[in-house]
Amino acid sequence: MRFPDFDQMVQRMTADVPAEYLDGVAEIHVARAAVPDPVRGEIWTMGECVPLPGTDDGPESVQSRVILYYGSFAELARRDHDFDWRDEAWETLTHELRHHLEWRARTTALEAFDRAAEANYARQDGEPFDPLFYHDGELAAPGVWRVEYDYFLEQVVRFMPSRVHLDWHGKAYQFDPPAGAGLPAYFLVNGVDDPPPGDLVVVVRRRPGLRDVLRRAPLQQLRVAARPADAPPA
Repeated sequence: MRFPDFDQMVQRMTADVPAEYLDGVAEIHVARAAVPDPVRGEIWTMGECVPLPGTDDGPESVQSRVILYYGSFAELARRDHDFDWRDEAWETLTHELRHHLEWRARTTALEAFDRAAEANYARQDGEPFDPLFYHDGELAAPGVWRVEYDYFLEQVVRFMPSRVHLDWHGKAYQFDPPAGAGLPAYFLVNGVDDPPPGDLVVVVRRRPGLRDVLRRAPLQQLRVAARPADAPPA
């Protein structure tokens, strides 16, 4: 199915949703992106509900943006000739609308989500940020957090390893930290198959201690190229 046809189909489906389920939904958007699962290969994120905090703490002020990822649907359809676009789209749409209702029922979680998003903007702009801000994002898998389009894979170590290993979307990778890299470090990883729509960040840090409370080390953001785990060093 082409993107314009999929987009129109989703809009027609939206018209069939009872109005009370759409209360507080600011937008239902179809994005072209394909969003891979951070751990499991051949699994793709079909949609998501993004909370948009309101101006006060009341549940009636909470809004959401529902997104369906056309690229993820296309990836699954390419692998499964019996893939039913309509049924999968309806299931994804109603699933994300249920998330919207859950967000409105627990507004305190929105505060943490908002803090994570603001800190991530600061990270992207090169400004100071809370080094553990991503813990307030969505826990996508054990040791993996998501903040909007960016994924954070955390490794707690005693010292900077000479080689960092990571798993992404069912495949194993490795990279060598640049000379002089210290802890904590944010490694912006390129070179993986099926990368996320945003940044793939491996956070290598110590377990916090009293010294970290009294004196924070500067945060480093370093770009690295990953290679398959069985490939020799470049």
